Amino acid sequence: MHPALMHWEARDGCLQIGGQSLTRLADRIGQTPFFAYDRQLIAERVALLRRHLPEKLQLHYAIKANPMPAVVQQLRSLVDGFDVASAGEMLTALDSGVDPFNIAFAGPGKTDAELAQALAAGILIEIESEGELRRISGLAKRSGYPPRIAVRINPDFELKGAGMRMGGGPQQFGVDAESVVPLIELAAAEAVSLEGFHIFAGSQNLRADVIVEAQRKTVELALGLAERLPEPLRYLNIGGGFGIPYFPKDQALDLSRVGDHLRAVVNEVGARQPRARLVLELGRYIVGEAGLYVSRVIDRKQSRGQTFLVTDGGLHHQLAASGNFGQVIRRNYPIAIGNKFMAEPTEIASVVGCLCTPLDLLGDRCELPVAEVGDLVVVFQSGAYGLTASPTAFLSHPAPIEVLV
Repeated sequence: MHPALMHWEARDGCLQIGGQSLTRLADRIGQTPFFAYDRQLIAERVALLRRHLPEKLQLHYAIKANPMPAVVQQLRSLVDGFDVASAGEMLTALDSGVDPFNIAFAGPGKTDAELAQALAAGILIEIESEGELRRISGLAKRSGYPPRIAVRINPDFELKGAGMRMGGGPQQFGVDAESVVPLIELAAAEAVSLEGFHIFAGSQNLRADVIVEAQRKTVELALGLAERLPEPLRYLNIGGGFGIPYFPKDQALDLSRVGDHLRAVVNEVGARQPRARLVLELGRYIVGEAGLYVSRVIDRKQSRGQTFLVTDGGLHHQLAASGNFGQVIRRNYPIAIGNKFMAEPTEIASVVGCLCTPLDLLGDRCELPVAEVGDLVVVFQSGAYGLTASPTAFLSHPAPIEVLV
């Protein structure tokens, strides 16, 4: 069995989620495809983080990973704050009842309307350019709302082994590290108080040694620049980047090693900048393994010796599983026939969606039990960057349901 499937249970041969069988959940929802997220697994993942991370480190959830309101509402009582990347995500965060003080807004293309909303809400805006700082200053003067500002820094190092690089070299994200000091001086001239910094080098990393090294460099850079601030450092977001295992050879992140290092980080920041709130921002690591994408087999066909299971789902809902969301070499996400979860694999079949493109491939030549029309195909590791990271309007099929169970 794929290692990512080990924490899922079966009863009478059927996959269980949220304490009920997949087939009963499908009947309750009344249609396929759908995404289902297990609230207990989400809570257990946050509890695991709390056991390994130092108490003084604040844990934020990056809403972009999964902005379903019910998921955000559940996490409201489990994490210390939210990170948002649009006005829509900001409203979802505010609707949860979280204190606006604990919401941070990042993104390279914030409009004046979004910035005005953030100012009115009183959330922290992580600026990504000199132009954005000047716009915020002007909006604040016109509205009378005091701005809360941090600088997102594009570091002069990379997170090696990251699934997606977000720092180092030329980037649309953040202010180049060597340009931060002039920006600090401009903020002072504009009478805008800077609370601190946000540094995020990359995402989806499974190597604890690489994450530890990136965190060490992040703190060195931030504490050095903090000496140029006119006021003590009050906020430092060291990013996240914790990965989850998608493929058979992937090894789960050694969280204990990362946690041990973060205790040293907390102590160092506390000694040099005692007023600073230290924030770890995680999205995929919190929700990714708690979600399933479920579609139904609507046809079974043979083509020149190859078996195809045609489903009513596809890349328009779960783009990442099709390999078209950052994979250089396509590999299968863990996949199973949910209502035959404990059955031995007896055939090789490819699972495809309902779209008119050869890119619509959910599983290429998978070892599966024989599946018939009506069976439920499950794509695991679908709790993050699923529905809202997919081209749902492609070919105008209806949107899937999302449920938290």
